Parts: sequence; structure tokens; C-alpha cells
Amino acid sequence: MGAAIDCEEFCAEDHARFADKLESSLEALRELLARPRFGEGEPSIGAELEMHLVDAAAQPMPVNEAVQRGADDPRVTLEINRFNLEINSSPCLLADAPFATLERELEGCLARLRNAAAAQGARVALVGTLPTLRAAQLGASAMTDQPRYRALGRALKDLRGAPFEVRIDGRESLRTHCDDVTLEGANASLQVHLSVPVASYANHYNAAQLAAGPLLAACGNSPFFDARSLWEETRIALFKQAVDTRVELDEDYRLPARVTFGYGYIRDAWQPFAENVGLYVPLLPVCSSEDPLAVVRSGGVPSLEELRLHHGTVWNWNRAVFDPTGGGHMRIEHRVLPSGPTVRDMMANAAFALGLTLGLAEGIERRLAAFPFAYAERNLYRAARHGLAAELLWPPQCAPSPTPMRAQDLVLELLPLAERGLVRAGVAAQQATELLQIIRERVETGRTGAAAQRRMFEAHHEHLPREEALAAMLQEYMRYSDAGEPVHRWSVWDA
Repeated sequence: MGAAIDCEEFCAEDHARFADKLESSLEALRELLARPRFGEGEPSIGAELEMHLVDAAAQPMPVNEAVQRGADDPRVTLEINRFNLEINSSPCLLADAPFATLERELEGCLARLRNAAAAQGARVALVGTLPTLRAAQLGASAMTDQPRYRALGRALKDLRGAPFEVRIDGRESLRTHCDDVTLEGANASLQVHLSVPVASYANHYNAAQLAAGPLLAACGNSPFFDARSLWEETRIALFKQAVDTRVELDEDYRLPARVTFGYGYIRDAWQPFAENVGLYVPLLPVCSSEDPLAVVRSGGVPSLEELRLHHGTVWNWNRAVFDPTGGGHMRIEHRVLPSGPTVRDMMANAAFALGLTLGLAEGIERRLAAFPFAYAERNLYRAARHGLAAELLWPPQCAPSPTPMRAQDLVLELLPLAERGLVRAGVAAQQATELLQIIRERVETGRTGAAAQRRMFEAHHEHLPREEALAAMLQEYMRYSDAGEPVHRWSVWDA
């Protein structure tokens, strides 16, 4: 969705022209994916890291444009709210020590951002949901001043025809609404990309879907929003409702949400794009001059700008990505991971995400035959709500399936499979072992980012009102986060 969009209003002709381009783009993609040796090459990874900006009192600070200018780094982009930024890493090969390469790049870019933020009196917070953010602070005034965000907000509001409602029942309950889509910017995530060959794309994508539940259970870092303690990963529920254009659902059929886990296991790399074209109204009908079918039939690689733009306005938790650069390739974008607590934690999370996807992809057909898609979707939301305490379902080696398992036990059982997946893909054994040991220790102790935030909040809340305690907690959290030691080793656990 990061494409340059200057227009904010569209007519019926724009939508008709865009719909035609989507259909021709789908056919062009089908023909391109069938081209021998398309997308072949060494597997690579990359990441997008979202973050919040806060002031000296740990309150959201709307200075993202000034901080971006001060950082003067093309990898830093603006996000939907004025207190959000994103780092887009450079791709690197999966073989050898990719996570060390990614860690160095993110740390270096974060150092530039922290210096630029300090010049504005701001700090960078790496956390899934900002604990001090109140729903009342959102709305049109919180949105970054860019046409593409205004156009997106207008299109979603027009489809919904009513304020966006949020209802979350967790440790506490939340009922609120927002007249704009800026609720989306209450969330910050780490999005990890893995390039995948076309021939095995479905197996890897389906493996990522199966992995999502246990992965999220191990990585919770979003327990607070609007001064309430909600889910381990409140971000999952909040994001889905923040852009939900549905108001009333007909009992006879289920309209799809724009934030979605998907509709079933896929058969090939083309299917996720076809589903999103077939099921969702386009929001931003901006057309290019490219004739995608002419390009592909002349032996070229089309940019498919319309298809990529539309696809970016449907937020799959695991997203299929077509990238035309370098002769073109296909990626899986893992979108379930939260931002933070530290870069080191995030590298461990990324290693677990990719390793588990790679490990499960081998023999995935047998697992899926005994595991209906609804179970994988159930796992995602159970893990988001309950974290390591969630009861998840899993396909065992022997029938019958599924087997109910405590998420904590399931993650520990899956770690060797994730390590084998990484090593077989060429990741240095020492790096795979080191990063997955962080996951093991975190899971064995139950010391996730969400648990750390709750522990610090409860300590401060003994002598401070709730909102002051949340601010004090976030200040303490950021000190630990900036120091870089993985969350399960923070001294907060010794208190």
C-alpha cells in the first residue's frame, strides 16, 4: 500500500477501468507463474519494522514527518498515524547468517531514528500496541498528512457507512468506536518476508498458515490498549476491527473481513491474488499505463501495479507477495508478529517463523489432510487471546486428529522442527540454535513481552493511578528495550 497516490476521490469510470486492469493482471500473473524458471534463485529474507513515537511523558507524539526528515534514510517510511514510522530492510540471502545481517541493519537504522527522534523531543517505542494510547486520541487529526491515507480512509468509511466499532473481551473489556481508520495505526508489527519458489509456493504458504498459532503464542507483546488489559496480542483483534467495513452480517452467508486469515488452504501461488480480486471491492482505483498481458506475452515481467495495490488493501495475516524486481519472484509475508520487545527478540521470532514454515512445508500435505483450515484459524485467535496458556489444536503423527495441546507445550515440541527447517535451508547451525534457544527460554519461563508489561504495570499500579502506571511502565519498558537484552532476561523478573 506504499505506492504513491495523489488522487483522493474517484468516479465510476475509475472503478470500471481498474476492474478491467485487475482481470488482465490476474491473467498476466497466471501466465507469468507458468513460465519455466520464473522466480528461481537463492532464497532470501527481509523485514518491515513498525514503531511508535512517544514524548517525554510516554504519550504518543505526532512528529513522524519531522523524524523521517531528520533520519534522512530511504529505508524509513511514514505510516498511517503521525506517531508511526516503519523501517524497510534490504533483502539478504537466507543462507549462512541472515538474521545477524538483518539485526545489524535494523540496529543501525534504529540508531539513526532514535537520534532524529531525540532532536524532536521524542523516543522510539518498539511495542505491538502502545500502552498509553487512548482511543480518544485517534481520529482524522491523528492521520499522517498524505493523500493515500486520506483516500484509503475515505474509501473504507464509505463502504462501512458508520463509525468503526471495537469490541474486545479479554482480561478486561473494551467497547469503543472511531470515525476514522486511524485505529489501524494503534498497532505496530514486524513483518518478515521469505522468497519461495513457485513450484513449492502452496506448500510453504499453507505451512505458514499452520505455524501462525503457535508462533503468535510464543511472541505476545500487545496486552494493553485504551488503558485496559485485554489480549496477549490485542493487536490481532484491534487491527481486524479497525478497518472492518461490515456492519451487519447476513445470517445466510459470511462476508469476508478485510483483515483476514484466509478462506482455506491454497493450491498454487495464483490463488491468493484471485481470491482478493474476487471477494473485495477495490478501494484505490489508480491505474497505470502498463498493458500487463502485452508485457508478459512479449517475454517481459509486468509490474502489475493495480493488482499489487489492491492486494495491499486486503490485510492477510500471511500475505502472498509478487515482486517484479530482479526478474520477478514470489514471497510470503508473515504479518502476525508484533513489534518488539527488542531487536534480539524479534530476530528470534523471525527465525522461529521462517524455520517453522520451512520445517512444516516438508510433508505438509499429510498434515493438512487431517487438519481442517478452521482449526488453523481457531489457533490464531486462541493464541492471540491467551498466549502460551491457550489450548491449541494440532495434527499428530498418528490418527485421530486433531490433538488439543497447551500452546506452551506445543511450541517446545515444534522448536526442533523449526531448527531443522532453518539448517536444511542453509542457515548456519550455530545461528539457528542460538536464536531458537531464546524462544525456548522465553517459552519455558513464560516471560513474554506481554507478561513483562503486565508485571511492570502491576508494580507501578500499587502506588499510581492506572494511566500514570501505564506511562511509568512504558518508560521502564523502553529502557529495557533500548538496552537490547532479550525480554526473558530482564531484571524485572527478579523483583
